[in-house]
Amino acid sequence: MSKSVVVIGTRGYPSYYGGFETAVRRLAPFLADAGWDVNVYCRAGQTKDDDEARDPRIRTTRTVGLESKSLSTLSFGLSSVLHALWHKPQVALVMNVANGFFLPLLKLRGIPTVVNVDGIEWERAKWNRFAKFVFRLGARLTARYGTILISDSLEIQRRWKRDFGRKSVFIPYGANLASPSEVVPGLEPESYVLMVARFVPENTVSEFFQAAERLAQQHPVVIVGSSGYGGPLDEAAQRLGEHPNVQWLGHVSDDKKLLSLWHHAGAYFHGHSVGGTNPALVQAMACGAPVVARQTPYNAEVLRADEHLVAPDPLAIESALRRMLTDHDLRAKARAANRARAATHYDWEDVCRRYELTLQEAVLGEKAAKIGSEVRQ
Repeated sequence: MSKSVVVIGTRGYPSYYGGFETAVRRLAPFLADAGWDVNVYCRAGQTKDDDEARDPRIRTTRTVGLESKSLSTLSFGLSSVLHALWHKPQVALVMNVANGFFLPLLKLRGIPTVVNVDGIEWERAKWNRFAKFVFRLGARLTARYGTILISDSLEIQRRWKRDFGRKSVFIPYGANLASPSEVVPGLEPESYVLMVARFVPENTVSEFFQAAERLAQQHPVVIVGSSGYGGPLDEAAQRLGEHPNVQWLGHVSDDKKLLSLWHHAGAYFHGHSVGGTNPALVQAMACGAPVVARQTPYNAEVLRADEHLVAPDPLAIESALRRMLTDHDLRAKARAANRARAATHYDWEDVCRRYELTLQEAVLGEKAAKIGSEVRQ
């Protein structure tokens, strides 16, 4: 029997922008292996169509929208949904609650939806009051019209049950358990501090930069990331990168390079505060990176190492990273524990299997509802 799914709300396939895109790069081929016809909606200029790892079985459809910080998700989401309404797949996998505004249209068309609700977007400092209102309203509509919701952490699952009265399926992100690669030229193994993050306030970027200024006096510092739109944090990173002991690499889309940076880091700082299970954190753990993370319920749930959680304070961050860098036994213990936890709880094969089961459940639920309606008539 033919099975069809569209993916709405990411930048496309294959794309290396963020967590949603990473998940789609793993999930789409898995679904194709299982007999699904997969179509991923894409934004122009956001995919690597010549990627050697691209699976030719995955169909892609380029949609239109406004490429801006505040309107891109809504505009590209709308054009993707309009296309899906016309072609009517069996199920839609929707990423991001901002697309909750369009779920009633999919429901009216008889297309069941599986929605990854992501983090608590309306609590992110980068959004103004209107944007926060839009995300909150989108979340309410998602709670009302989404067929099945997916939470990527138990804490997010709890928040949705408390705030919106909706149950959700817990499916975290996975991690690539690849073997260590060669160290990036110019760096020495276990000698440097690493941060990988989008440059937004809730990722504790400014506080890390202040800590990095002092750490760079004795230790190399490597910074991966940008805002994507320029601004004060990018300018601060550029100034910091002028220090001879600091490298700002910007956005890195080379998976091998990124994995190498995590594998060989002497200490890795994870400052994300608003999301659920963060894909960068689980990937860093799978690489055996010695992690120091901001104290949040989400990071505590994933890392399960309270001794390596710190307040969002430059001095506290500096102290914890310096301790990790200079204590060999502490670093070795953290590496082993992080690898073991990632292998046990964040395996991509298991994650993809659970996504497929959830998509099948949504399709069967829609069929059952249709049959019940016909019987009642």
